[in-house]
Amino acid sequence: MKKLISVEEAVAKIKDGMTIMVGGFLSAGSANKILADLDKSNVKDLTIICNDAAYVDKGDGMLISAKKVKKLIASHIGTNPSAIEQFHNKEMEIQFVPQGTLAECIRAAGAGLGGVLTPTGIGTIMEEGKEKITVDGKEYLLEKPIHADVALLGANIADENGNLIYKGTTQNFNPMMATAADLVIAEVQKIVKTGEIPMEQVHTPALFVDYMVQA
Repeated sequence: MKKLISVEEAVAKIKDGMTIMVGGFLSAGSANKILADLDKSNVKDLTIICNDAAYVDKGDGMLISAKKVKKLIASHIGTNPSAIEQFHNKEMEIQFVPQGTLAECIRAAGAGLGGVLTPTGIGTIMEEGKEKITVDGKEYLLEKPIHADVALLGANIADENGNLIYKGTTQNFNPMMATAADLVIAEVQKIVKTGEIPMEQVHTPALFVDYMVQA
C-alpha cells in the first residue's frame, strides 16, 4: 500500500463527527500542517483527544478556536483562552482526565485491555459516576480505555515503510496513540530509505502507521 499521501488527502479522510487523537504537548510533536489544513476545511463536530488545548493559533487549538470541536478530552486547557471561553459558555464539552490517567487509558485501548485501575481521583469529583474496585483493601477507580477513529501523529523521521522516530520530548503521547486508533496518519519532517533506521531506534513500528504526510 502506498503510504505517502498529500496533506489534502489526509484531511479528506477526516469526516464530521469523528473522534480524533492528536499527539503532542502544546503542539510540540503534533501534526501541525495537517491540523492547519483541517482548520481551513468544512469538517465539524469533532471529538478531540489530546493532552491539552494547545494555543489559539497552534495545534488542535486552531480547531477549537474555529469551533469545529464539540468535545475535548484533555488534561488542561489553560493555554487556550478560546477553549476556556467555550467551556464556560457550554459551547464545547470538556472531559478532564489527569495526564497520567489519560496516557494509561490510551495505552489500555491499544493493548486491548478492559481498563485501568488508578487511585488518582479518589475522594475528588473525578470519581463521580465511575466504578470503584477494591484490591487488597485499597480503593481504585476503574478508568475505561480511550479509543479513536483517527490518530494524527507528528514524527521527525520515517522510512518509506512508515517506521517512525520522534526526537526528544516530541515523543510524548504519539507512540501510544498510534496503537489506539482505527486509522493512523503521521506527519513527518524527513523520510529516508527503508533500512536506514536501525531497528532498535524505531519508536513506532510501520505496522501501526497507515499513511504519512511530508511536513
